[in-house]
Amino acid sequence: MLFRQLYDHESSTYTYLLAARRGGEALIIDPVREQMDAYLRLIEQLGVKLVIAVDTHTHADHVTALGKLREATGCASMMGERTKAECVSAQFRDGETLKVDGIGLRALYTPGHTDESFSLVMDDRVFTGDVLLIGGTGRTDFQNGDAYASYDSIFNKLLKLPDETLVYPAHDYKGWMVSTIGDERRHNPRLQVDSAEAYAAIMNNLNLPNPRLMDIAVPANLRCGVVDAASG
Repeated sequence: MLFRQLYDHESSTYTYLLAARRGGEALIIDPVREQMDAYLRLIEQLGVKLVIAVDTHTHADHVTALGKLREATGCASMMGERTKAECVSAQFRDGETLKVDGIGLRALYTPGHTDESFSLVMDDRVFTGDVLLIGGTGRTDFQNGDAYASYDSIFNKLLKLPDETLVYPAHDYKGWMVSTIGDERRHNPRLQVDSAEAYAAIMNNLNLPNPRLMDIAVPANLRCGVVDAASG
């Protein structure tokens, strides 16, 4: 399998490109608009055909490249069935498998960071979006986030995966690239709680500032990355 982890320094976003083989079909997860040239170069270098671009949720800290990738490559743009982004080519449901030329990713509904967040599960790894981060968890204080839903998604869904499952999040702010379910269960400080109430108490008292680009990114991402001229 071809697997590339790409990083946008401005938003600390990880993007993932997967393909079963050179010359085959590929899928990209959580692409960033400002990295379009890098994605297109990589696609050309690997000789793959991009057929699906997917966002795990409506991001608030960067503008997605879903629309631009669809224009440039003819790929389908996809998000989970609870998205409000009507611009996507197709939506996927909980339990549905996204298939690309020998690669399958099972869609797992994991709300909490937002009410439409999904994770994508393979045999040996999971792409967790912003729900489960390395040594942390995604904030739950906007976009219909919910700390109790986050707890349920993490403890009753993601942590039920095998301990050796690799964890690839959509963001990291410390340069960490990959973890495992077992490591997060044992060492993630926000998961060392004995109840949903204790977890919610942590999440509801983070008092974080809003993402800098939130007012631009959210409306743009509901249009698959089309930025309103008035907002830049």
